[in-house]
Amino acid sequence: MSRREINALSDINIANLVDVILVLLIIFMITAPMLQSGVDVKLPRAELTPSAEREGIVVTIDRKGSIYIDKYGVELKDLSARLKAVTNRKNAEVVYIKGDETVRYGRIIEVVAEVKKAGLTDVGLVIEPTAGARR
Repeated sequence: MSRREINALSDINIANLVDVILVLLIIFMITAPMLQSGVDVKLPRAELTPSAEREGIVVTIDRKGSIYIDKYGVELKDLSARLKAVTNRKNAEVVYIKGDETVRYGRIIEVVAEVKKAGLTDVGLVIEPTAGARR
């Protein structure tokens, strides 16, 4: 075997590796938004300019008044303790409350009170911006 044949065999063909990485990238780009969907609620609409969203914990109240942390159900009486545990695990300081537009105002205030009881003071209410809202 000559010296030229040995060098030719040691080259690595990375075209297949690039193809696989591009396919994985496309898959992750498609599935990533689905992972953050949580509980499906119809958010109230308002003409407000959205603020910069930071990483945080999402507390959802569905139309029946059931409460969820991310997508896991929790009772109102356990909300404060569960939020403390999730906050320690995720190291998050912001809580976003997503309330269905049909939920009564008193239920949202009960949830906000439990969030405050957990020691979290940075609370945001999530809305669906209307078509006239500026970005």
